[in-house]
Amino acid sequence: QVRLVESGGGLVQAGGSLRLSCAASGRTFSTHAMGWFRQAPGKEREFVAAITWSGGSTYYTDSVKGRFTISRDNNKNTVDLQMNSLKPEDTAVYYCASHSRASGSVWSPVGYDYWGQGTQVTVSS
Repeated sequence: QVRLVESGGGLVQAGGSLRLSCAASGRTFSTHAMGWFRQAPGKEREFVAAITWSGGSTYYTDSVKGRFTISRDNNKNTVDLQMNSLKPEDTAVYYCASHSRASGSVWSPVGYDYWGQGTQVTVSS
């Protein structure tokens, strides 16, 4: 059974930082791309960042480029999202997801077959 568990969410002031972590188990972690998505109240789930199986390629939505960094440790089966210079519009539930392939259309939620339960990030102004 595949399991993804996020941690690291919380309340932070604008301009602050948080580091989200996702621990994966139940499948060969290193052969799958990983992604982070978020969903704000009343909005659709949106792509935030993704990383290919080896960590060789990373992808970001425009609104977080230069502020967020995704990384993975295939020895520990973890994927992290370092979030700096946080803004109130970053407030959302953040979800970790495991893609069905090593790489591909990582910006679409369609390709992800396993999801975590989500962790709340709240940025106050």
